[in-house]
Amino acid sequence: MESHGSGIWRYQHRLPLPDLARLSLGEGMTPVVCAPELAELVGVAEVWLKLDQLNPTGSFKDRAVAAGVAHALANRAPGVVCASSGNAAASAAAYAARAGLPAIVLVPVGTPAAKVAAANAHGARILAVPGGYSAAFALGAELCAELGYANVATTYVNPHAVAALRTVGYELHEQLPGLTDVYVPTSAGPLVHGVVAGYRDLGVPVPRPVVAQPAGCAPIARAYRAGHDTVEPWRHVDTRVSGLDDALVGYPTDGTHTLRSLRSADGRAVALDDDEIDAARRLLARQCGVHAEPAAAASVAALLRPGTHRHSDRVACLITGHGMKAASDPPVLPTVDSVDAVRGLM
Repeated sequence: MESHGSGIWRYQHRLPLPDLARLSLGEGMTPVVCAPELAELVGVAEVWLKLDQLNPTGSFKDRAVAAGVAHALANRAPGVVCASSGNAAASAAAYAARAGLPAIVLVPVGTPAAKVAAANAHGARILAVPGGYSAAFALGAELCAELGYANVATTYVNPHAVAALRTVGYELHEQLPGLTDVYVPTSAGPLVHGVVAGYRDLGVPVPRPVVAQPAGCAPIARAYRAGHDTVEPWRHVDTRVSGLDDALVGYPTDGTHTLRSLRSADGRAVALDDDEIDAARRLLARQCGVHAEPAAAASVAALLRPGTHRHSDRVACLITGHGMKAASDPPVLPTVDSVDAVRGLM
């Protein structure tokens, strides 16, 4: 337990949460770094990267799950269930271990092995579910009803977890006052809602949120482009960007809630090709020194889309997950045994 008001808990007096014990692994108050390379490339005044992949288990999910598991503990839930495409799996397993609660984690078949391994390290019961994230989410809801476990999935299903995401808005305003835009990798979208609600809690102008989704699973971006008021499920997922592949089958109102938050702050939504996201990920790693998973690089991919910026813009891209948990083939390494051999490769 956290006895001091640090990380997300330094804002507990402001959050719409009950007086929870401060379950913590040190989440929140992640750093921001300036990215002048990106600012010059897109022609804006400033670009900042909010490094939320530096949360304890490597993603922004720790903010939500810390509050969700704390509430489960306070209400004497016998355990927690989390459906996840990867990052929330590791987070739920870690915070359940911290709380001394059993955890059942449901992941879609094909979830990257590195993300499964991160959850497995904490002793959670990890089960693979065919049919994508929506199927895992539906099974999780059934399990919670059957077992009395708390649902800490990081959609809108757990209001305590959603409320904790407001801390991203609080921190951005504290660290970078006067932002004009915030680029947000988006699946169901509680993080978008959290950023907007956090700024509104503070009574300050809300930066324009930019939702970034892969074109192969972009239900919110599709509804935004079409001018619709509601979001419909995405029927045929076709993206390799794990973490942003939630089709919203069975709970499309989550997407509608995000769409309303987006429009209320004069934001917009972008659907990106997987290759654009891969290119942004490489750019982040090789020019900015930031190793992001593909889903996290979607914010930068959206920034790189031409024709949407003003020279005076001060923008932040949320880097939501660490690249170390992204499955990839190891590089083939040349073998060298002398300086001359190295020179031959230069």
